[in-house]
Amino acid sequence: MPAAARPAVDAVVYDLGNVLVGWDPYGAFAGLDRVEVDRWMDAVDFGAFNHAQDAGRTWAEAVAHLEATRPELAPLAARYARDYAGTLSAGPVPGSAELVAELHAAGVPLYGLTNWAADTFDAAEPAAPAIGLLRDVLVSGRVGLAKPDPAIFRLAAERFDLAPARTVFVDDTLRNVRAAREVGFHAVHFTGTPALRRALADLGLPVAS
Repeated sequence: MPAAARPAVDAVVYDLGNVLVGWDPYGAFAGLDRVEVDRWMDAVDFGAFNHAQDAGRTWAEAVAHLEATRPELAPLAARYARDYAGTLSAGPVPGSAELVAELHAAGVPLYGLTNWAADTFDAAEPAAPAIGLLRDVLVSGRVGLAKPDPAIFRLAAERFDLAPARTVFVDDTLRNVRAAREVGFHAVHFTGTPALRRALADLGLPVAS
């Protein structure tokens, strides 16, 4: 293929949560008053608390930490871990399975790079089977690194044998998109599958826009 006709990218690296599979942390607390759950989330600083599991701490360790320091907060943490599948109950993000299948059928190498706790990741593919079409997934909790740390993007490029300049990374979180760009990836802020289709087509990938 002449250089001028080559696509700008050869491979796609997907974030998973809210890009391929819907994630709603409240789904682990079905039947509880949302005000009660919000109080718990505020008390544990849920964003930072959850990120610690994404970065390598297990949920068992997280619960044990609360039992030792804030025992009144431990039961809902244990429930979140136990009922984690409920956070994925919405299933695939609309249109995502079709787009992954289209890219896969065209022979585009597809990978995953996700902030996800090691001990809950087994719930991902049952909730969004298209994840099974990815050649490999780098799970932050398994490697002890989490986005937006530039090191995890460099690790992904090495593990997947990808040139960042010829790879597009897709994520719904802007700070992760910016971090990927700093490492040299093309990066797309995911706002929905139709917009992603257009962005991938603009980069020369064989998808209907």
